[in-house]
Amino acid sequence: MTEPTQQAHTYETATARIEEIIRRLDSGEAGLRETLELLREGRGLVELCAAELEAVGRGLEELRLDELVARLESGDRAAS
Repeated sequence: MTEPTQQAHTYETATARIEEIIRRLDSGEAGLRETLELLREGRGLVELCAAELEAVGRGLEELRLDELVARLESGDRAAS
């Protein structure tokens, strides 16, 4: 039985671990207790990935707003 790792995951390592969990569950070889542990670990990893994606989305939105402000400011200077 594989123990959940207690390391800090990046988005990439979390998605790789989720794929491992899915393969193990799909194999049908995991017992009831291992299945429960894998599902709990997987849920936590999915939550981590969702939070990472949300943070990246906010960052991209901020960049787009910064670019829009810069374009508007440069347009105002050109019109002056």
